[in-house]
Amino acid sequence: MIAKAELHCHLEGSIPPALARELALRNGLDLPPGLMGADGFYVWKDFLSFLAAYDLVCQTLRSARDFGDVLYSYLAGAAREGAVYVEMFCSPERPAALGIAYGAWLEALAAAIDRARRDFGIEGRIIVICIRHLGPERALAMVRAMVAEPHRYVVGFGMGGDEARFAPVDFAPAYRLAHEAGFGCTVHAGEVMGPESVWAAIRDLPVTRIGHGVRSAEDPALVAELARRGIVLEVCPGSNVALGLYPDRASHPLHRLIDAGVRVTLNSDDPPFFHTTLGTEYDLAGLDEAALRRIARTAVEASFADAATRQRLLGEMKP
Repeated sequence: MIAKAELHCHLEGSIPPALARELALRNGLDLPPGLMGADGFYVWKDFLSFLAAYDLVCQTLRSARDFGDVLYSYLAGAAREGAVYVEMFCSPERPAALGIAYGAWLEALAAAIDRARRDFGIEGRIIVICIRHLGPERALAMVRAMVAEPHRYVVGFGMGGDEARFAPVDFAPAYRLAHEAGFGCTVHAGEVMGPESVWAAIRDLPVTRIGHGVRSAEDPALVAELARRGIVLEVCPGSNVALGLYPDRASHPLHRLIDAGVRVTLNSDDPPFFHTTLGTEYDLAGLDEAALRRIARTAVEASFADAATRQRLLGEMKP
């Protein structure tokens, strides 16, 4: 089995139906019967129903323990598919809305990472993400809290949310603060919006990675610039196909980006919503074993883990 690494997965989007049912029972909630299919994935038919399903699943989270259980569950499943390292996108917005203190939330996530390492040998790290459509002020406040209360497993800062709202430059103060404090930086761009959003991100933010970034393939000059600068794309083909960016995997620009010299990684994004897993992304990438091993090594090299952890993992991975 190929040793894998993942850089783009959302904590709330990783909750499998079985765990959602367990969390709902624990917290005295009812989930609609049509939410989950017999195949172990969630049921939705268009973008709005995807958002509705996602929100219903997120509502099962009520305590710091719940968040930790989700992270442990994901790391366990990823390890079974050969993952040796996972960076999880974690937003403090939802726990804060529930009245969960930032420190308590982080400690629950850290305990899950430690337990998964003991049980499965997998390393996990946290990327704190802001929600773009909530605005740059919220993002800056989030980074200030992250910097004021550092944690050994919080290694990066990123941004998800509605790509059409605000411009990357609006978030430059937040990103600058994170970067100057030593955190790695990534941002969702070039998914719903086109190449211009990636141009803006790499021009105005101190990012070394782009979440998705696949629309970059529409602009040869941008592709060349990404390759020249070694900026890594966190590519999520299953997500892109499920959300209708491309009609099928054969139409996806993954191979064109690789052929153009862009550094890419494979990721699952919100796996139980998109009928995928990290292992599935590797299996359906249409690449030979050597290429998949290179992608896995790229993920570790581009990770925000400390240098010693990166070197150890690379030393344990087959070239």
